[in-house]
Amino acid sequence: MDAIAVERSVTRLSHEILEKNGSPEKIVLIGIHKRGVPLAVRIQAKIHEISDAELKQGSLDITFHRDDYRERLVIPQVKGSDIPFSLDGKVVVLVDDVLYTGRTIRAALDVLNSFGRASRVQLAVLVDRGHRELPVRADFVGKNIPTHEDEHVHVDLRETDEEDRVILIRIMD
Repeated sequence: MDAIAVERSVTRLSHEILEKNGSPEKIVLIGIHKRGVPLAVRIQAKIHEISDAELKQGSLDITFHRDDYRERLVIPQVKGSDIPFSLDGKVVVLVDDVLYTGRTIRAALDVLNSFGRASRVQLAVLVDRGHRELPVRADFVGKNIPTHEDEHVHVDLRETDEEDRVILIRIMD
């Protein structure tokens, strides 16, 4: 995906979130660090452009809730969660860049519970690459990219990487 395709996907995700939920007053967007956060900010801006609604937006750090964090060889970079409002009774739309095994989303749901009891939690992802290990399904998908186990979907966003693009990388053994 090039920058134009990424922008089209963000626009489509924004329209679908509004269409599925009707009234935007109860919708909040929560981006999962790292690239889910700028995507949530973009969706927030696009929804404002479409409907003039001001959605609340926050960020979620799942670093210590991952089931593999002790096995990783890198020192985790903790960003911290920033949700300065209650989630009680809200429709929470979790936003992430790539949905793969579902483990990131499981960890995000664990963290999310400490911020209140949402009426509903939905998932919006830029890319769904398949290969689930957990029963997780995105409600809103920018693009489905079928992959093999030896491939990696890499997302670059201008906020974190200076340009918008999604590339498929084959991992060589």
